[in-house]
Amino acid sequence: MSLSLIAVLLLSQATPEWPTFRGPTGDGVAPAGAEPPVEWNESRNVAWKIALPGRGRSSPVIFGDRIFITFAREKNLQRKKVGPDEMQTADAVSLGAACIDRGSGKILWEVPLRDVENPDPVHLLNSWATPSPAIVPGRLFCDFGGWGTWCLDPAQGNILWEKKIPLDHQVGPGSSLTLYGKLLVLVRDGRDSQVVLALDQATGEQVWKTERPPVKTSSPNAKKSFSTALSIESGGKRQLVAVGPHWVASYEPETGREIWRLRHGDGYSIGCVPVFGNDLLILSTGCPRPSIIAMKVNGSGEQPSTSLAWSSQKSVPMISSPVLLGSEVFWNSDDGFLSCADAGTGTVRWKARLGEGTLASPIVAAGRVYFFGREGKTVVVKPGPGFEALAENKLEGTLIATPAVAGKSLFIRTDTHLYRLENR
Repeated sequence: MSLSLIAVLLLSQATPEWPTFRGPTGDGVAPAGAEPPVEWNESRNVAWKIALPGRGRSSPVIFGDRIFITFAREKNLQRKKVGPDEMQTADAVSLGAACIDRGSGKILWEVPLRDVENPDPVHLLNSWATPSPAIVPGRLFCDFGGWGTWCLDPAQGNILWEKKIPLDHQVGPGSSLTLYGKLLVLVRDGRDSQVVLALDQATGEQVWKTERPPVKTSSPNAKKSFSTALSIESGGKRQLVAVGPHWVASYEPETGREIWRLRHGDGYSIGCVPVFGNDLLILSTGCPRPSIIAMKVNGSGEQPSTSLAWSSQKSVPMISSPVLLGSEVFWNSDDGFLSCADAGTGTVRWKARLGEGTLASPIVAAGRVYFFGREGKTVVVKPGPGFEALAENKLEGTLIATPAVAGKSLFIRTDTHLYRLENR
């Protein structure tokens, strides 16, 4: 039997360990039994470190002995002020995907997907390859926002289907893909239109499409957002929840019918993916001044303010997402403050300073909370009534992509490299 056929069989029968952005449950919590390292640096507990074929801030996904990433090769990358925003421009970008052997770090295949001449600029904190891929047995989904969505054969990288849904992102794409049954769910909140839609995973054909709640503003830039849908269950029923500009809304997964909506304010450019636990949905509300809010999800139609359990504006993120561990919720603010609060009341239990900005979302693994700084510093925290750092670690490079966990390994992507970290 050929090695390629063995790979096809393995990837058609196993269950992905880290199939989407923020893991198997979409909330940053690693599965039971995961045991990533607590301490590392450039020379300690590094199983391997490889240079990636292009830059990007999408997270890796992991299936069996393979890791998958998306990337963009940039020609003549420059930093430029565009209106009020610090942006990146390029003469051209080449969008692609790659498969990496989990054991050795060897790149097994690399596939070009689209060459874009004079692409729209992206924000300094963004990239042309920021939406994270998603994987199911036999199919790898790669998304680049308005530049296109692809389904690849994960064994060889062959293109199975392609879909292009144009969107004006203004600062580049950011929403990642959500898997639900046989559906691929995309959140598309741009300056020109705001929708949530589901594609058939097998064919790429649209199954449903739902307009977002109306955003009443004279500024097109305030209509955009970059969140990712989360699948939750409440009262025995499944919901897809997606935060958007001004509103957070819930949808019936099979049909896209809106179940409820709540106006969270005038927030936009939201990168947060909500978390759900203890019968509360917790999310942050984006620019210009973010809040973290917790709400009940058992209603229908437009929700009153009484559905809010609590809210906070103390050192909360505009871009990253919170994470739950038991009765506690953790988050990191863009300027580098780490917070722990009671998930039921919002009462802050402790706050600490990381020492550098944070854009990656924290993750939970083996009963520990991992926080990641933009300049490669990380802190591993033991939950408790006070801040207790188990370790402070440092890697080289810019760290904006949220890491992934599989088994005993932690996979960290910087702008230029991918690390596999494991106790050695």
